[in-house]
Order: sequence, then C-alpha cells, then structure tokens
Amino acid sequence: MTTLVRGTSDTLTRDALAVLQPGFAGTTAPDWLLRRIGEGLVSVGLFGRNIATPAQLTALTTRLRAERDDALVAIDEEGGDVTRLEVRSGSSFPGNLALGTVDDTALTRAVARELGGRLAACGVDFNWAPSADVNSDPDNPVIGVRSFGADPELVARHTVAYVEGLQAAGVAACTKHFPGHGDTNVDSHLAMPRVPADPDTLHARELVPFRAAIAAGSKAVMSAHILLPALDPDRPATLSHRILTGLLREELGHQGLIVTDGMEMRAIASTYGIEHGSVLAVAAGADVICVGGGLTDEGIVLRLRDALVNAVRTGELPEERLADAASRVRELASWTRAHRARGTAAEPGAPAGAGTFPAGPAGGGAPGAGVGLEAARRAVRVTGRRDPLTGPAYVAAFTPVANIAVGDETPWGVGPELARLLPGTTTGTYTAGDPVDAVLRDAGGRPVVAVVRDAHRHAWMAEALDRLLAARPGTVVVEMGLGQAPPKGSPHIATYGAARVCGQAAAEVIAGV
Repeated sequence: MTTLVRGTSDTLTRDALAVLQPGFAGTTAPDWLLRRIGEGLVSVGLFGRNIATPAQLTALTTRLRAERDDALVAIDEEGGDVTRLEVRSGSSFPGNLALGTVDDTALTRAVARELGGRLAACGVDFNWAPSADVNSDPDNPVIGVRSFGADPELVARHTVAYVEGLQAAGVAACTKHFPGHGDTNVDSHLAMPRVPADPDTLHARELVPFRAAIAAGSKAVMSAHILLPALDPDRPATLSHRILTGLLREELGHQGLIVTDGMEMRAIASTYGIEHGSVLAVAAGADVICVGGGLTDEGIVLRLRDALVNAVRTGELPEERLADAASRVRELASWTRAHRARGTAAEPGAPAGAGTFPAGPAGGGAPGAGVGLEAARRAVRVTGRRDPLTGPAYVAAFTPVANIAVGDETPWGVGPELARLLPGTTTGTYTAGDPVDAVLRDAGGRPVVAVVRDAHRHAWMAEALDRLLAARPGTVVVEMGLGQAPPKGSPHIATYGAARVCGQAAAEVIAGV
C-alpha cells in the first residue's frame, strides 16, 4: 500500500496512533514502542509473554509512563482459566462460572476488587474483563466457564459486581463480548460464528448483562467478531454501524470506549484483512483497535496507522469519527491517571520484587485464605461419597486441546496441590487416543483421581472415564469445566473452573482437610 502519511506529528496521524492498542514481545518495552508512544500512541496491551514477576511488571509500566504519563496499559486478566498475571502458575482467583455458582455478589465484587488492586499496584489500569456472555450453549468452545452462567439475570448482577469491584481499584473495566458470545458453537479465533437468535431473544438474553454493565458505568465495552443476522445480516458486530453505534451507543447509551476484540483473529483477518477491517471497525463506531495477541512488531502498528490515515484522506473514514475515537481514548487515559494520582489503587500494597503475585487478604473464610481461594472453596460441589484419601494417589488428567483464549501455557488440575497434601501423589496426562489401560498401569495400586474438563463436549473423554470407572469403581472424579455431564465417581467433585485455587479447593476435599 502506498502511504500518504507526511509525518508523525500532524493531528491526523496522532489520532490514528491513539486508537491503536498493540502488543509487543518481551518483558521490557522495545525502542519502537517507546518511540511510537512519543508520537501519539496512547495504549498498549499486555499478555503472558510480557510478565515474569510483579517487580518486572511494575518496572515495565513505569518505563512506559516515562514516555507518556497517562499511558493506558491494558491486560486480558479475567482470572480463572484466563490469566496473564499468573500464566505459568495458574490464577489465585476462580473464574466467572465459579463465582456465578456461589451467587454472592459481595464475593464477586471482593474478588474483582482484589484482582484490580494487584493490577493497579503493578501499574496496569485497563482490564479486558469481565465476560458478560450468557453461556446458553453448553457446547460453546470458547466461553464456557468464562461466563457467570446461563441465566441472564444472574450474569447481569455478577457483571455489575465485577465492574464495580474492578473500577473501585482504579482499573477500567472492559465488559465483553458485545452483543454476546454465549450462544455460539464456533471459536471466533478460528472462524466467524453466527448467532441465529431473533431480536426478542437477543434483548431478553444476550443484552441483559450489557445493559446492566452500562448502567453501572463500565468504562469500556469490547465487541465480538460474530454475525447476528437479526441485527445486521451483512457485517459482524465489530464492523457493524447498526450494532456499535445504533444499538450500543444510541439505544443502550454507552458513552465509554468501544474496544474491538483482537483484529488478528480469523473471523476478521481471514475475511476482511486486518487493515481494512480496522478501518471498517472505527467507521462503525469502535474507538480502540485491539491487535497484538499474535502480532507483536512495529510493522503492524505502522500498517494500521497508515490504513486509518489513508481512509480519512480518501473519504472512507470520516475525520471527525477518528478524532472522536481518539478523544475517547485520551479521556479514559485521563481517568486512570487521576486514580493513580489519588492513590486509589495503592491499598493492596505494591509488590516488592517477589517472584510471584502475593496472596490477598482473608475473604471471610479460613485464616490466611485469600478471597480467591475462599471463593473457589465455596464454589465446589460434591456428589456421592466423600471418604478422604489418606495416602498417595495417582492423578489421571484427561486433557483436551486448550482454546486460544486460555492458551496451553497455564497449568491446571489438582496434581500439585494434592501432592502437597498427600506426598507421593503423581500425575499423568492423557489425551484422545490414549488407552485406559495405560492409566491403570501407571496408577499401580494407588487410588485414582480422574480429572476432566468439559467431559460433556469430548466423547473420547467421557468414554475413557466410563472405562476407568468400570475397572476402578472407587475412582474420584474431578470435573473442572461446566459440569454438564451427569456426576460419576466416588465422589464426583465439580469446581466450575480450572484455576489453581479451584484445584486446591478440590484437593482439600479429596484429602479431607
């Protein structure tokens, strides 16, 4: 593409940079990123690859703000299965489904407040959370336990509590994935999902939590790369003026930022291309182009900057629309800077060089238990006998392919926590095609703990579990997904999420502590 950009200091170019939210590689800010911040870039997005320790993260955000004191630093930190702060150890907080299962909004608010405090203490002030999707399709491959549940009113009240808790810590909430990704059976990272629901159903189900979040003052809303013919038969939500401007902005009254989901996801990139898709998104009403989950170099920033500038100069994108988007980004940056100046986010205490993120204050449960662990414990549901194991066990983890939002870096299961309580416990991992005989051989004479994740969605997993239970009827079963399949095992333990604290809560039940 031939660029029409004449320089890097003119208003148009600065506005184009302001609406971009790129990622980058490494745990320190690259020179190109610092240079572009100086030229008008306002925000960046962090992922697990950018985070090693609290001290390192604090140093990174401090360096970014040395270039621009109101720099927005965003992160995809839902807690639960989707964690970037604790990508290599597992989250200290259960995810949304566990919180929805407990159904205590004060607890959800406290979890979000503590999580927000940890983010803010490290200089992160914009979180792409919470997920307000109503998970009405139990076969949904990408939402699942990331949703508070399948009841719109339950999802709404916990979405509000989460937004309130997060923003009380000075961290802007970004409620997602508008207008609702819960009734899909396709992962938008891979292809374009289609939601066939009629308008009445969408208003009574998908939109209920978003209405509530907007009324609660969510600073941002993230769009979904999904096609909803009842709202717009031609364009997915991220690129639809009818949905972003007509529905979200005008009908629902959202005045904060509208952020796109990752534009490199195939639902957009494979159909429209990232550059043209970004132009269409801003023209439709989006204010922030999120890109960088997989694209991490300066080239993508320059390509998108130039695409937006050229679109204005050719008339495809109104200049006032780009200026409005950039103004909204700067306004949110000012809000977060004001919170930092007041010390709103300092309450949990800045980490002092620790290698891991610190446990939070007690959440009203056992002495020394952080609010995340207390929430995970309260979410556990046990069916059948619960005679505790007293000696070493063998943990058989039946492991599905991780969806892209969760990733395969983050450990999950009960093995490490159970080994701590029952020394000598070991874990084996099994995937589709592995024979059950291998589990029995590896277990030897030890009792078996079978750990599954969404057994109802994986026929191979359900079949393996049935064969294992036939051979070892006393097998303990731990379901760390939705828990849709009928309970099996002695006992059957449902955690409603696979965060580290969910594994710890299940291990405590197994060991009787």
